[in-house]
Amino acid sequence: MTFDKDTLRTGEDALASLFKSFYGHEPESMTPLSTSGSNRRYFRMTDGHGSYIGCAGTDRNENAAFVALDRHFRGKGVNVPEVFAVSQDGMSYIQEDLGDISLFDAVSSGRAAGEYSEDEESLLTEAVSALPEIQYAGAEGLDFNLCYPEPAFGRRLVMSDLNYFKFCLLKPSGIGYNESALDRDFGLFASDLMSEDFRQFMYRDFQARNVMLKDGVPYFIDFQGGRKGPVYYDVASFVWQAKAGYPERLKDRLVDAWLDAAGEYARIDRGLFKERLRLFVLFRTLQVLGAYGFRGNFERKLHFLQSIPYAMANLRRLLEEPPAGYAYLVPLLRDLSSLPQYQGQQAPAGTESSDGHESHRLHVLVCSFSYKKGLPDDPSGNGGGYVFDCRALPNPGKYEYYRQYNGMDAEVIDFFADKEEVPVFLGHVWDLADAHVERFMQRGFTHMMICFGCTGGQHRSVYCAERTAAHIASAFDVRVTVVHREQGVTREL
Repeated sequence: MTFDKDTLRTGEDALASLFKSFYGHEPESMTPLSTSGSNRRYFRMTDGHGSYIGCAGTDRNENAAFVALDRHFRGKGVNVPEVFAVSQDGMSYIQEDLGDISLFDAVSSGRAAGEYSEDEESLLTEAVSALPEIQYAGAEGLDFNLCYPEPAFGRRLVMSDLNYFKFCLLKPSGIGYNESALDRDFGLFASDLMSEDFRQFMYRDFQARNVMLKDGVPYFIDFQGGRKGPVYYDVASFVWQAKAGYPERLKDRLVDAWLDAAGEYARIDRGLFKERLRLFVLFRTLQVLGAYGFRGNFERKLHFLQSIPYAMANLRRLLEEPPAGYAYLVPLLRDLSSLPQYQGQQAPAGTESSDGHESHRLHVLVCSFSYKKGLPDDPSGNGGGYVFDCRALPNPGKYEYYRQYNGMDAEVIDFFADKEEVPVFLGHVWDLADAHVERFMQRGFTHMMICFGCTGGQHRSVYCAERTAAHIASAFDVRVTVVHREQGVTREL
């Protein structure tokens, strides 16, 4: 999501005022952060003592829910960011900075390749094993009336999500169906989902983007939409995330890891849990399809339409062993998932289709180079793209110590960490690049190129290319390749 300059400025001013009132001085720097579709604006704020995250929200009640839940969870020992200050009007707050590495970023190589390394699987396992703490311990003594917009998962919300799927994805698909027969099965489905008494905290949006890794330890963020509800829902959201592409073996490992961890809080029949879980996986899949349909069909955001085949692939696998009792719904879903427009885009990024051609996802090539050796060639034949000059940025190459390193090394990354010119520069670059990526995706283009140059092509350009490639890979459903020409490095994100 992007914001106009006036909206961004208003949030920035409010946070600067809050920072000064709480800490007694102005922040030294404020850098806007990517939001991945949220209506909340985030800024990294620094002073001589450290770094903080400022949030400017648009919904006072949503902010209040986050702050109240956060403080309750911290009191239970759950890994969530500390909230330091809240504005009097409740529209903004300042919280702990957990760094830049999300679980989503940490497993990006496996997601791109379609095969996760043992280290990546361990990170995923650790995250899902931490989930029961917020679900069970976090629910102890929690006043669920603090939750917003609803205190509990209920039948009305289930039917709302099922109808969201019906009107935003099923109807626009063009497939014919019997309204009354479908509604009858939706009613049966809702009753089955609600057949237990739920007492735990349901995160509701538990996914890899909402887990930050601080010193390698998972921390939870963006739980403001949580409520009392079924633990199955969060496991389904995480393990069956549409575009993660986890192999069945890894899905089983993650579910077993959750069960092992949850066993510390409750006695759980593993067989019954897995049977019930399948119902929630189906429900969550339909909910996701409805959301993709709304964002794509009604908000005209092409990359959400491009995400539908991933969720449909999940749906097809679920329907190989469908839940019993839905005589009309299951055949309808089989017909829907077989429609030609929902095929394809199921191979990992960077692989070829059966006819030998690349997937039609946009391929963004991000390069670093030395101006002394000329501009990089564009292998797509389109003649190039953006070229950003990094030579006005602070240069670690002036110092003997840094000459043995490049912009991928921790030493150079640390050098840039407190140079406020760098995030300002990258913020302007990303504003341009994000708008360009969105437009290229809407128009169906398949190649885009972004280049960063500096004197030697070793420090500044490499660092900026790395950060930009990671930003685009996390913000869009595109294929990203980063090339450091002078280092002879090429890799997929």
